[in-house]
Amino acid sequence: MTRSVNFGLWYDFRNPGHKVSFEKLYRDSLDQIAWAETIGFDSVWLTEHHFVQDGYCPSPLVVAAAIGERTTRMRIGTNLLLLPLADPVRLAEDAAALSILTGGRFDLGVGLGYRQLEFDYFGRKISHRPSLMEEGVSIIRQAWSGEPISHQGKRYNIEGIQVSPTPESIPKLLMGGMAEPAIDRAARLGDGFLSTGGIGLDEYTISAKRAGRDAAIYAGHWGIIADDPEKEAAEVGGNVLYQTNEYIRWGAFGPPAETPLFESSESAIAGGLYELMDGAGAVDSLTTLLLSHPGIKDIHFWAQFPGESVEHGSRRIEYISNHVLPAVRKNIS
Repeated sequence: MTRSVNFGLWYDFRNPGHKVSFEKLYRDSLDQIAWAETIGFDSVWLTEHHFVQDGYCPSPLVVAAAIGERTTRMRIGTNLLLLPLADPVRLAEDAAALSILTGGRFDLGVGLGYRQLEFDYFGRKISHRPSLMEEGVSIIRQAWSGEPISHQGKRYNIEGIQVSPTPESIPKLLMGGMAEPAIDRAARLGDGFLSTGGIGLDEYTISAKRAGRDAAIYAGHWGIIADDPEKEAAEVGGNVLYQTNEYIRWGAFGPPAETPLFESSESAIAGGLYELMDGAGAVDSLTTLLLSHPGIKDIHFWAQFPGESVEHGSRRIEYISNHVLPAVRKNIS
């Protein structure tokens, strides 16, 4: 049986130093996404943070609607949206509208979040993240059912509210995480797992089997893939160092005081989530990954790293389209 895997692009719309206007960044990125659809990419993924000086995308669902208007077949998803910060009923309404607007092409991916600043502003306790997540997932699923919501929990009490309209095509509700409890939660409650840099693939597969569910993995890949990968790494080294160290400062990989920053782009690439590959190496690596993890449904790459120009990112996108995707598709067919 032929196996179908989507290949996509991942966007955060960061603009360190505001070297270009955000109007240009968003416009050029939308043009890039529409072009990528024509050269073989199947999906686009958006991520969320708030109150970041570089403009890290705070409004992924608004952007998703714009992408829906510029594309015809690409699936559009969030990897990921911060569910504990959101009103789950309002989020269910917005996701339903996106499914309707895109002809059922939208998938909602959610995660816990970890930045104290965001939780403080939105009036949520960071220690409440697990219950906010689990109750939020339950409420969203009820909202999409077309029936009145009935929920009494630690964080929400809702009785009789009914969401309308509900979409003909219910979005997949995907869940991300890097810690064991979050991975297990995704296996129990989600329609699939949002993996970051290959973290948690085996753990999720085992947990899904234990829960009596088929594994479904949507993998955010941190590959730097180019004809001359060392030259490419030199050109985007400052961008990847910035990306990694900002996540460390925020606490994405553990308490910031206990997680040292990388001192150079070379050390960030060698010791971080990045994989430096040429086309042949990427074909081998991705083929091995997909054959060893049959639950993978989607692999998506950063379209560009923070501060990298859209034009520079497009060179890598075109190279992957021409020299990687056809061979990988053939290998797994």
